[in-house]
Amino acid sequence: MTPGILEAGCDEAGRGCLAGPVVAAAVILPDGYSHELLIDSKKLSEARREEMRAIIERDAVAWAVGMCSPTEIDDINILNASIEAMHRALAALNVRPGAIIVDGNRFKPYADIPHTTVVKGDATYANIAAASIMAKTTRDRIMTELSARYPGYGWERNMGYPTEEHRGGIALHGLTPEHRRTFRGCIIS
Repeated sequence: MTPGILEAGCDEAGRGCLAGPVVAAAVILPDGYSHELLIDSKKLSEARREEMRAIIERDAVAWAVGMCSPTEIDDINILNASIEAMHRALAALNVRPGAIIVDGNRFKPYADIPHTTVVKGDATYANIAAASIMAKTTRDRIMTELSARYPGYGWERNMGYPTEEHRGGIALHGLTPEHRRTFRGCIIS
């Protein structure tokens, strides 16, 4: 992080899922901000992620989420949809960042703001870890809500990932409008 420049951290959740949107978040934290629980969302329990989400909502300079639907994912592919979801999150920020730092190794320029990609950035940079938490908790909430509308797939537990339970649900009930039809686990022969 460059002192004096507001830097937005970006990350996404749900790239490897068979169902639901891909959700991205952009978070700008105060200069030098740290918190003991501000780590990669995958290393936190659900309860700790929700606890940290509330802290990020309170302490962040700005945060926002963006997403792409399963139809959009099928139309433009998951990589492009992940980047588009990040762009939507950045566009929704109420503060314009001076720089963007992105988890991973692929990103497309956004506006005229310089960006840097960092593999495993969610384990290194607080603003990316915060974005990871915001994206994951948002997506988990969406999948839990969708599980009530589409029972039988276990989304409240597997969040749309290709688990045995989810694959069994597809075999038994077929695909829903929330499934990504171009994903191998959703192609029914």
